[in-house]
Amino acid sequence: MMDERTRYEAVSSRDARFDGAFFFAVVTTGIYCRPSCPAVTPKRANVRFYPTAAAAQAGGFRACRRCRPDAVPGSAEWNVRADVVGRAMRLIGDGVVDREGVPGLAGRLGYSARQVQRQLNAELGAGPVALARAQRSHTARVLLQTTPLPVTEIAFAAGFASVRQFNDTIRQIYARTPSALRAEAGTGLGGGRREGLRAGIPLRLAHRGPYATAALFDLLAAEVVDRIEEVAGTPGSRTYRRTLRLPYGSGLVAVDEASPGGPWLEARIQLTDLRDLTTAVQRVRRLFDLDADPYAVDEALAAAPRLAPLVATRPGLRSPGAADPEEAAVRTLVGRAAAGELVERYGKALDVPCGGLTHVFPEPGVLAGSAEDPALRALATALADGRLRLDAGADRDEAEETLLTLPGIGRSTAALIRMRALGDPDVDPYGTPGAERWRPWRSYAVRHLEAADAAGAAVPS
Repeated sequence: MMDERTRYEAVSSRDARFDGAFFFAVVTTGIYCRPSCPAVTPKRANVRFYPTAAAAQAGGFRACRRCRPDAVPGSAEWNVRADVVGRAMRLIGDGVVDREGVPGLAGRLGYSARQVQRQLNAELGAGPVALARAQRSHTARVLLQTTPLPVTEIAFAAGFASVRQFNDTIRQIYARTPSALRAEAGTGLGGGRREGLRAGIPLRLAHRGPYATAALFDLLAAEVVDRIEEVAGTPGSRTYRRTLRLPYGSGLVAVDEASPGGPWLEARIQLTDLRDLTTAVQRVRRLFDLDADPYAVDEALAAAPRLAPLVATRPGLRSPGAADPEEAAVRTLVGRAAAGELVERYGKALDVPCGGLTHVFPEPGVLAGSAEDPALRALATALADGRLRLDAGADRDEAEETLLTLPGIGRSTAALIRMRALGDPDVDPYGTPGAERWRPWRSYAVRHLEAADAAGAAVPS
């Protein structure tokens, strides 16, 4: 935990390691910023600290135009924590409040709406509605500045209940009208609506610290399942593309390996329903582990003699999650070749295929009624009837316990599903000797060992 003196030192040194971990606001300007904001450091007496952007907004501060604090990576804390607040933040990021409201969020967590509200307010300075509102405003800004959609359509696509609510929120957070915010981008948006969206919504998916892009793309390329995924290009300039099954429709995402110009990955997302944008972005972020804190991970693992040379070779190595946790669970159980057969037999065809991408992975309900493998049928049934939950807010321990009750799933398979589908940063599926010393980052240690093995490098014993 950081005290206010340490936070102010991070602000004074413009330390990007803490972007997204906290925000600071300046009472004399009414603006809130990320710690690495390039503006002149304000006097300590004029600074207030907030754990979330939503809390700063609730305090009456608007977003800085220079550092764009709404575009920082999410706090790595939410990936690590398994408590109610951590699970709630992952669900809010996935758009649950927009789709199901606060009662839906509370129901998924197993608490009353009042309990969830109280815990989030106490720790984060903002309740679920305010946190979702901050997320909506960021989605709206992205759509305003990257698409030619009419403002009215953007309001509802971003999750706002009315155009008036949308206008009021944008003015409060950005101190500009939606039209002024769009004009400020200077993108020269032109052409018809279809032409503007056909190539997808361009995004810069921010991350903190070093990012071992080549190792992650190597892993994705080795795992590709035809019809739903593809990796094109040569190492160093590859593009990963895949289909997405989303709450309101389907989508396509393309992420580039090369990302010159800053700490982000260049991406494009095409959606059949723009209401899925927030959810799609968060799922891609989980797949690429973009909210991780590589400084904390590398520092801890580099202290282990066996891992130190591996960390030095691949600083910022990520432990990827999943764009679709139910799909990830099925693929872990049946393997790559069988997963491809499932897509061919049961996958849902896209209305408009895009190159080699023609299907989305079959839903658990389809597999539960059709799969011939008893183990797969049991897993799909548990997912379809809700006995097994693998969504962003799932309790990881409960999910693993449920997995172990299913036929054909042993501890190693359950641990692999926990690591990948649930994005747990502290899993050792293989029982590696001495792995306890690598906690709480065993998933990253496993990825280092796998990456070294794939490269044919000698791993110290």
